[in-house]
Amino acid sequence: MNRILTLLILIVTAQHLYAQDSVQITQQVSPNYIDAVAAKAKSLEEKLDKKSEKALEQMQKQEAKLRSKLEKIDSIAAKNVFAGGENKYKELAQKLKDNRLRQYIPQIDSLSTSLKFLEANPQFLSQAKEVKEKLKEAMSKMEALKGQLQKAEDIKQFLKERKQYLKEQLSKFGFAKELKKINKQVYYYAQQLNEYKEVLKDPKKAEQKALELLSKTKLFKDFMRKNSMLASLFRMPTDANEPSGQASLAGLQTRAQVNNLIQTQIAAGGPNAQVQFQQNLQAAQSQLNELKDKIVNAGRGSSNAEMPEGFKPNNQKTKSFLKRIELGTNIQSQKSTGFLPVTCDIGVSAGYKLNDKSIVGIGASYKMGWGRNIQHIRISHQGISARSFIDWKLKGSLWVSGGFEMNYRSEFRNFNVLQNYSAWQQSGLIGISKTVPVKSKFFKKTSLKLLWDFLSYQQVPRTQPVVFRIGYNIK
Repeated sequence: MNRILTLLILIVTAQHLYAQDSVQITQQVSPNYIDAVAAKAKSLEEKLDKKSEKALEQMQKQEAKLRSKLEKIDSIAAKNVFAGGENKYKELAQKLKDNRLRQYIPQIDSLSTSLKFLEANPQFLSQAKEVKEKLKEAMSKMEALKGQLQKAEDIKQFLKERKQYLKEQLSKFGFAKELKKINKQVYYYAQQLNEYKEVLKDPKKAEQKALELLSKTKLFKDFMRKNSMLASLFRMPTDANEPSGQASLAGLQTRAQVNNLIQTQIAAGGPNAQVQFQQNLQAAQSQLNELKDKIVNAGRGSSNAEMPEGFKPNNQKTKSFLKRIELGTNIQSQKSTGFLPVTCDIGVSAGYKLNDKSIVGIGASYKMGWGRNIQHIRISHQGISARSFIDWKLKGSLWVSGGFEMNYRSEFRNFNVLQNYSAWQQSGLIGISKTVPVKSKFFKKTSLKLLWDFLSYQQVPRTQPVVFRIGYNIK
């Protein structure tokens, strides 16, 4: 009787713990996760398709130009060099039909396997019935993304081979300029693919939360171990107490057996056997390190693109327009004078990164008056300005800064008076700035600017020729 009672208690406790875990997960894994994964997959798939198609078109156009130019120099050579080009592109098109993902991308594996898990275990997903179709659609989009990623890798390899072939065949004809252009195109295509893969490494809040919660459950861990892409590439470790784990270990030598075998072989090899064994072990370790480096580079998405001598790639070129925008704000205060109250100049700006060393942008500022002093506080509109600027990196954190501004420096009570263009004053600024990184939730760096307004001497009334500003770049 006691045994039966104990068994019943254990069963009820296990069911309670499982139900409690399921309820916790069900309450927190929302359909937003499926929507986020589907949106990301669709966006990246479309971008990859567009970029890959453009890269192939550019290569074909460059080859056509090279062939036309070579025909004017040596028609026979042109025929021989480009004779098999059309067949190469046809072979590529045939290869792209088999777009099963043959490279391992951890983020793709996690997202894809998690969707399969939710499909097989709907109890872990809230509103399971309502999002059933969404789940299938998300899985379909993930498969499409896998296909595009593999196609992009195949195209990257094809472009690299064509670039190398053209270099070997055309270098002697003096086509250095054209070959450098092809080299850059291939390089930037590879970098663009890396940029898209980086997007996968930046999970949205819904993705991160869902994966963290699922990863805490044993059921999901077991599912990943058996159904992930990594599991299909390598036999994943299982619990040695499970029948499948015991079967996978059957026939394998233990560590003690291996050590005994090594000691026996060294003893039989004579006095130099130990030295020879150490040398072989070091050689094996060296090869393992080389393989490790290759795997690390592959995971980072190394482009392996050979660049022309002296070429410095523009790392901003492969980034989207929004990622090249740098938002900022600055605050500048002035004490009161006999004519003007205490003011705060609050500015906002948006800069566009032309490259790693140059930023151009526009901005605006509003000058708010506080009154003469603490005893006489009165909020007023003391001015407004429109700004343009350019920053060029000098060295390290030092920049050369310049800009042109239009300033309305008189108090106004309605915006109609701002239409009087003659009341606006011009400022031409040039100077230096220094950026300092900051650890903040909202700001990523501070900018200290010391500028000379060389048009201040023409202004009436004359303003200060030296301007000091503190700005903050928003994350």
